Amino acid sequence: MDRVDEYRQIVREFLQEFATDDPEAQLIFDFERNHYLVMHVGWRGDYRIYGCAMQLDIIDGKVWIQHNSTEIVIDQKLIQRGIPKQDIVLGFRSPSIRERLAAAS
Repeated sequence: MDRVDEYRQIVREFLQEFATDDPEAQLIFDFERNHYLVMHVGWRGDYRIYGCAMQLDIIDGKVWIQHNSTEIVIDQKLIQRGIPKQDIVLGFRSPSIRERLAAAS
């Protein structure tokens, strides 16, 4: 299995496990374009629940964390599952901040 296929599998399994016990979670996987989302859709009483909990993309052989509205530290979870730190990009951070973080590592 090549690296991108391995990352697809890791991302898919991670998001599936995250959504396992949440009936309002919708998993949206675009395997051709390498986009992976968890959406919450539903109601709590009269309050509408709608929003993206997580978005991960695979771009140029790296896993990009595009959005995280959870308390989970996604990059650490992906590292634990076998994705090297250098192959994870915090896409929700500006490029200048990502450069500073990389230089400090």
